[in-house]
This record gives sequence, structure tokens and C-alpha cells, in this order.
Amino acid sequence: MEDKRVLVTGGGGFIGANLANKLTENNDVVALDDGYLGTSENVSDDVEYVEQSVLDDDLPTDVDVVFHLAALSSYAMHEDNPTHGARVNVEGFVNTVEQARDDGCDTVVYASTSSIYGSRTEPSPEDMDVTVNTGYEASKMARETYAKYFQNHYDLTLAGMRFFSVYQGYGGAEEHKGEYANVIAQFADDLASGDAPKLYGDGEQTRDFTHVDDIVRGLVLAAEDELNGVYNLGTGEAYDFNTVVEMLNDELGTDIEPEYVENPIPEDVYVHDTCADFSKMREATGWEPQISFQEGIELVCAPYT
Repeated sequence: MEDKRVLVTGGGGFIGANLANKLTENNDVVALDDGYLGTSENVSDDVEYVEQSVLDDDLPTDVDVVFHLAALSSYAMHEDNPTHGARVNVEGFVNTVEQARDDGCDTVVYASTSSIYGSRTEPSPEDMDVTVNTGYEASKMARETYAKYFQNHYDLTLAGMRFFSVYQGYGGAEEHKGEYANVIAQFADDLASGDAPKLYGDGEQTRDFTHVDDIVRGLVLAAEDELNGVYNLGTGEAYDFNTVVEMLNDELGTDIEPEYVENPIPEDVYVHDTCADFSKMREATGWEPQISFQEGIELVCAPYT
């Protein structure tokens, strides 16, 4: 993507800042963030940073492409205040797309979630039945439904990207997320500090861990190819938490056993296993993950070694 004016909502956050910084190499980029988890410190000086909520009027939507990543992005955030979660994730989405449409922008790429697949060890394709067990999942499903409305009624181009477990480590823009950061980042920081990482249950739950650089490439391709519908961004491989800790110990040169704790998330809503079928995205754009999990572990640990 070159010579475009681009808005990234949630642009001071983890994925948003990585995307904004990449796009600013060849584009005019506005990063909008309300400061809840995002910060201007995550974006380069070449990015125009606007501290504003996606619920506000007069958003800077006079652009060629909107990447809508702003969201309350965890189970806990929504359970603390379900109404606020719905407002930010659903009303904020509708508000942003409406203003973009009014300003003549017809290309939107937005964040959805793989959590709606529930717990699966087999790769999950986009056309399988999905489920909603949490407010977070309900809000992302609402986005996908509203996206269909905007496509059908206004002929807009909207691509919903179902992220799997996105990570980077505390050497990048993920550090500010703290307790909401990916478990890889948290485990690595614990081990490097000499602390035992805390694993829920027996540590046998699995995740399709996808490096943020691969996610950023997927988002850009979705906009360039003007995709419609929903697409998975994941690797098609899954690793359990015990294995993650072993690999981190090996890379850091540490030998610290994890501490197993009771899972604070109710078992009937906890997603125990995830794995992506990314064939639809590959067929549409040629995208496939480029960073192996071993390389990703090395990147996460590099700041500590």
C-alpha cells in the first residue's frame, strides 16, 4: 500500500501501533486511540496521533482506508462493565464506519476474533458454526453482522479479520498491555525476572500463536485486495502452555518450573484450544505466516539476552 491516507483506530495499542508504524513508511497515517491501553509512545514520529474515542463525533475519517482495531479486547474487560464493552466494540464500530462512509471512504478492515469458534484442536475454517459465550465474543459477532449490513445496504468493502493468539513480547508495543498481554510475553518476562510463570489448570491448553508482523501483513493485504467477508489470520499450528514455557526456558537459559493456578475464567466459557485454517486468506491474497514459532520465541526473548 502506497500514497494512501489511512486511519488506524486503536492506533496506540499493540496491533494498531505495529500497523501504523509499518504503513507510515509509504503512506499518510493517522493513529486514533482513547488512551485506555494505547499510548503515543508506541507510534513513530511520522504518525499523526489523535487521542479520541471511537464513540466521538468528528472522527478523522476523511481517508482512503480505515483499519478499525479499537476495542476492549478481553473477557475480563467486558465482564467488568458489559455495557461499556458493548458501546466501545459495537457502537464504536458502527460510529466509525458511518463517519467513514459519510466522508467517502468505502474500504474498512476491522478486528474480529477467533474466540467465536469455541474450543477446537482441529483447524477452524470460517464457514463452521460459531458460538457466543462471552460479552467480548458477542461484541465481535455484532461487528460481523453490522459489516454485512454495511456491505449489503451501502456497498461498502469490509473485511473482518479473525485474529488468533497475537504476540510480540515486551520488546515491542505489547508491553503496555501488562496483564492483558499475550501469555508468551508474560511468561517470558516472568522467567527473565526469575519468577515462575502462572499457568491456568494443567497448562495443556493450546493456542495458535501468531506473530504480530504476520498479522500486520494480513491486514494490509486485506485492504489492498479490498476483501469482503471474514478471514482467519493464524498459523495452523498450536502449542500448549507447558511447551511454551519449556521453549522460553531454553531460549533464555533459565530453568524455572511454572506455577499451576486455578483458572479464574469459568470452564464453560474458557476457550481451551485454538487453531486456524487460513486457507481462505491464502487463496484470496497469497498470505501465509512467515515467522515460525521458534523464530517468534527468539524474537520475544531477544531483549533479555
